[in-house]
Amino acid sequence: QLQLVESGGGLVQPGGSLRLSCAASGFTLDYYAIGWFRQAPGKEREGVSCISTSGGSTNYADSVKGRFTISRDNARNTVYLQMNSLKPEDTAVYYCAADLHCSGYLMEGPEYWGQGTQVTVSS
Repeated sequence: QLQLVESGGGLVQPGGSLRLSCAASGFTLDYYAIGWFRQAPGKEREGVSCISTSGGSTNYADSVKGRFTISRDNARNTVYLQMNSLKPEDTAVYYCAADLHCSGYLMEGPEYWGQGTQVTVSS
């Protein structure tokens, strides 16, 4: 079964950090760009970051630039999203997705989606 699985979400205080992981099962991530998206309650899903197949190109939404870092370890078939200086407005379900290319920090039509992991930033 071909799927993406996110992990690493949880409850963290403002100013804290979390690292999300996106692992592929049933296929290799080597040939895919990977994007992170999030959806807060009552809001539309929005793009957060995207990394190219080689990892040489990374892009971020303005709202997370300087605080979040996307990276990939193709040997482990995993992509990471390091989130620092978290704010309450970062609270959302975070999803990873796979597509052939990034479109900036977005994707035009991801082929695979994960099931999401909840991130809650609250004191």
